Amino acid sequence: MKHIFSILLISLLGIIQLSCGAKNDKDTNPVEEKKEEQHENGNTATLTDAQIQSIGIQTGVIEEKQLTASIRANGALRVPNQNKASVNSLYSGIVRSLLIQPGNTVKKGEVIATIANPEFIRSQEEYLSISPRIVLAEQEYNRQKELNAGNAGALKNLQAAESDLRTLKTRKAALEQQIELMGINPASLSNGKLISVLSLRTPIGGIVSNVSVKMGSYVDLNTPVAEVVDNSQLHLDLFVYEKDLPKLKNNQSIHFTLTNNPGKEYDAEIYSLGSTFEDESKAVSVHARVNGDKTGLIDGMNITALISLDKITTPAVPNEAIVTYQGQDYIFIVKDTHTESEDHSNEKAGDGSIFEKVPIAKGTSEVGYTQITVLKPIPADVKIVTKGAFFVLAKMTNSGDGEHGH
Repeated sequence: MKHIFSILLISLLGIIQLSCGAKNDKDTNPVEEKKEEQHENGNTATLTDAQIQSIGIQTGVIEEKQLTASIRANGALRVPNQNKASVNSLYSGIVRSLLIQPGNTVKKGEVIATIANPEFIRSQEEYLSISPRIVLAEQEYNRQKELNAGNAGALKNLQAAESDLRTLKTRKAALEQQIELMGINPASLSNGKLISVLSLRTPIGGIVSNVSVKMGSYVDLNTPVAEVVDNSQLHLDLFVYEKDLPKLKNNQSIHFTLTNNPGKEYDAEIYSLGSTFEDESKAVSVHARVNGDKTGLIDGMNITALISLDKITTPAVPNEAIVTYQGQDYIFIVKDTHTESEDHSNEKAGDGSIFEKVPIAKGTSEVGYTQITVLKPIPADVKIVTKGAFFVLAKMTNSGDGEHGH
């Protein structure tokens, strides 16, 4: 940072030399150069009127602006569990084909793999063979019913025939459901067309986030084949401290960026406020749906958000009036041009200004202005640098701090 300011200072000094060439011809001597440096310490910089004009420094006052207040919060992107699916096979078998890979987009009901197992054939065979047995059982039941009506048959034979018929029908219904769960229509089965390979379909549409098997893998009910995530319902889980909770309500706008990639801003809107504290922290969860473009957003990403509140009237300065030095934000105030105790016998009256850097805390930014809180007392209606603060900082950091490292 120091090196950058040194480069800027070279340009700054070039401008200063051009603007003050005539004066330097008359007054150049080591004594006056030393006097100018005496104005500067770690918090101030002194520039002549000619220098101020050449650089284009402008001054103004801290204004009262109507800005949208905001709360900063951290959180993560989340997809509701009902929009995630772990795709499993209801029946054990060997993976015969695998039709997806991570990153693929799939539709609800799309086939993603096929599973083979000889047991599938046995279930279909039993289903097909039970139908003729039911026909015979019905005939026997009807015969025993007629005999019993004519007092020619035993009641126990009728009851046995009825029980056999009921058992066969129950078994057929169970086999029908099993076959339907395999993805096979029982009505489509025939003696010459049995299915030995089952199609595994995804229950939701979305992005394939993980594939857990490979060709030839053995799978069963406890083996997930793939995971699918539907990002259409992506939302934010934010954590807001107790003191800020009364300021929040549904439908408030949120602007957020990815913590590890802050270059792009996204929009969201609050739809739910939590009612309990998270663990032992004094933070409450706030849920917001993501609006607009979701490109590049993935479940689990950390985010930094600004929650927009109501309009407030607050002290604010132009964005370019704020400079950052060694991690702290500052503005520059204009001090009295000269004090009476200083010796300026060789300077014109009113020639030059002293600029002092004052620490501030930044708030919300809007329409070219930033809310500020001044962190040390300053005079009311004091003049501040509204344009060119960066050059004042360059002059101060290269001439002040007791270093004079030109």
